[in-house]
Amino acid sequence: MVKPQQFSQVDKFTIEQPGALPVLPHIGSRRVVRTVRRSQLREIVPLSDTTIYEMEQRGEFPRRFNLTPRCVVWDLGEVEAWIQERRNASSAGSIELAPGPDVRSRKTRPVKSDRG
Repeated sequence: MVKPQQFSQVDKFTIEQPGALPVLPHIGSRRVVRTVRRSQLREIVPLSDTTIYEMEQRGEFPRRFNLTPRCVVWDLGEVEAWIQERRNASSAGSIELAPGPDVRSRKTRPVKSDRG
């Protein structure tokens, strides 16, 4: 009778760097692509769906891709790289900020009083 081999967690996969994703034996050294769905993307990037779509069309945001006909995802590594790029651009002052409202062009309205 042959005894089944006992594998420890370390035998099943190896971790190259602390905090890195494990290298699974069946895929060898290929990079594991982590993806996020729209709801997860909203938690990471606080932009509306319309803004993200428009930025994708202009090539300013990572492109989504379909896993299935009804499942759209983004590559998490690309999204994180985009966030880091925006952070660096913001620190360097190369992002043009939107102008504030011109308060001098406001129209005044009478304030209703609580007294009847």
